[in-house]
Amino acid sequence: MSNLSTATPLETIHPESPQADRIAAFVHEGINLDAPGREVQPSPFWDRINGLETSLWIDSGDIDSIESTWNKSFRGLTTNNSLLNKEVQNGTYDDLVPKAREVAGELSDHALVREIGFILNVRHALRLVQRFRCDVSVELHTDLADDTEATLAYARRCHQICPEFFVVKVPLTPAGLIAIRQLRDERIRVNCTLGFSARQNYVATALSRPSFVNVFLGRLNSYVADNQLGDGKLVGEKTTLASQGEVATFSRGLPTTDTQQIAASLRDASQLPDLAGVDVITMPTKVAQQAEQTLDQPWQSQLNEPHDVKLADEIESNTVQIEKLWDVTKSERFFVQQAILSPPTSADELRLMTTDHDLEDLFPVMADEELRTIAEDGKIPVHDRWKERIVRGDLAIDSLMTLAGLASFADAQAKLDQRIREHLG
Repeated sequence: MSNLSTATPLETIHPESPQADRIAAFVHEGINLDAPGREVQPSPFWDRINGLETSLWIDSGDIDSIESTWNKSFRGLTTNNSLLNKEVQNGTYDDLVPKAREVAGELSDHALVREIGFILNVRHALRLVQRFRCDVSVELHTDLADDTEATLAYARRCHQICPEFFVVKVPLTPAGLIAIRQLRDERIRVNCTLGFSARQNYVATALSRPSFVNVFLGRLNSYVADNQLGDGKLVGEKTTLASQGEVATFSRGLPTTDTQQIAASLRDASQLPDLAGVDVITMPTKVAQQAEQTLDQPWQSQLNEPHDVKLADEIESNTVQIEKLWDVTKSERFFVQQAILSPPTSADELRLMTTDHDLEDLFPVMADEELRTIAEDGKIPVHDRWKERIVRGDLAIDSLMTLAGLASFADAQAKLDQRIREHLG
């Protein structure tokens, strides 16, 4: 994985090709989206507790687990490579892989594995749509994160398979943002994933107008707590509410922008009341079940609530610069104004524009060794490794967390790819 533009374009199937049509027909086999869905019961608990405009989604790919929680208060589902990998590793799709190989046709080894991964993703998402009749966010292969054209090809095919219910997930990378803008021009709904700050989502909304942006708030709380920078409480919640305000500014002011804010990666039901009023909250089934057992007071909107966050007394604030999670500076606003007037046409051009505006930390250039270190640390990087770069100003917590999130998804993707290879022989 690299955060630089891909030198050699990835091999893809053209969305308008007979090959793409065959694959679309294959993933639809046995799926009937026209059949009446099952009757969904209302939930007195969620109706009472959430009287706001907040839309609730379940963050899971496990149909049985979702089934035990699902009710009329839930509006969407979101999946990712980690969640799909759980379904694949338990053998759910073992019989599908050999059949998919035949349908995929002549492709190089890497392209074939990537294509079968796509087939597994959209097939599972179609099963979710058939069962729950709701929007489903569908993740693309992590190989595509830094390849705009490949992202466009797969995103278009994903949309064509289920335009009514599929929302395509594209990560917040320079290549991803360029692709998202084009997809939105084509009226394809996109969930811009792996956002960790108000400023990231401000840039994404202004430049690319995705349908949704995210703050993975649970990971932000863990970053502060695990690195002993503070107790971690309300870090992600404060960031999410600030991002909601920045995103809403564009959504209210521009008729072509309808971006909504997602509060993602919740770890505990106690976080829910602190996020009340956010456009969308996604939660694992265990958090939804915990909420039903522990919460009883109706939510009050927190959109104007300035959650207080403090670092530990011994921590020097300039070595963390935590305010970058929720503040948008004048320099960042000026950069956005210039980018709107003269939109970048490539990932390299976007990164160069941020450098010209002294905003290198938005899309930092990382050496391969540094990317390997991030991957080894997992979802939560070790802060001390990156403190000097944060002080220098060419890296920040939000962009570091995006890279860590990509590495984590790539690890799950590698396990999925390996399972596919085992069945391909």
